[in-house]
Amino acid sequence: MAETTTRLRPVPARHPGRTIAAVACVVLGLGLIGGAATGTWLTGDSAADPVAGNSFTAARSFWHTVPVDTLFPSTLDGAGAGPGGADRTWTRIAVAPDSGCAAALDPLLVSALGQAGCVRVVRATYADATSSSVTTVGLVFTQADPAAMTALRARFRDQHLSERADLMPRTFPVPGTLAAGFGARQRASWTVNVLDEAPVVVYAVSGFADGRAVSDPQPAAKAMVAGATTAPAQAGLGFEAKGIADRIERGLRRHVSAGTEAAR
Repeated sequence: MAETTTRLRPVPARHPGRTIAAVACVVLGLGLIGGAATGTWLTGDSAADPVAGNSFTAARSFWHTVPVDTLFPSTLDGAGAGPGGADRTWTRIAVAPDSGCAAALDPLLVSALGQAGCVRVVRATYADATSSSVTTVGLVFTQADPAAMTALRARFRDQHLSERADLMPRTFPVPGTLAAGFGARQRASWTVNVLDEAPVVVYAVSGFADGRAVSDPQPAAKAMVAGATTAPAQAGLGFEAKGIADRIERGLRRHVSAGTEAAR
């Protein structure tokens, strides 16, 4: 999770005899670039934009190139994120060491994400201001290209995979804290969102801070519906999972956008 730098390789000196060939290549290259640019302008195909492609690829390494406090801020402002538009504030309890998918996700969820190819998972657990709920939020970095992420997003949407309890993400319990007893049986509400502008899947799962088991976990989208009577819904745990996931996702999107603008 620490920031890393890469040493640039030295560029070898050019041989004088290659100058003419190099000039010819430059002229040919400019012609090709001009033709490609014209094609992009005519079709308006953003997928052909090398800047967009570069930012998408760069996002794959955010798990080790972006500081942990940027990916998972120590405090999250949840203005209007609670039931009825109530404000929320969440404090980070701990960040888990980065890991592979098998250690961080249930096997069935790993299988559902399989077509994207997992690179790394980073996650953190937060507590709300009243210390009544805890939430684990995670970022799954994949090997997929934009087309594959778009296909995966469509599959999760069309097959309602984000609402399946057997695909619920795992928690990250933290010994000696409010989240010490936050295990599989304590999962109450969850959300999973597949991005298509970055090779990342964002998820969050919430539960009660007192460690009570939940027999009827409910996806955040349903637990947030007015009039829902399940324990997760009445405790606002759908809002906790969705609110935290949204803010972590927004931070990631800002980084992707900043990288795109910087490269233009």
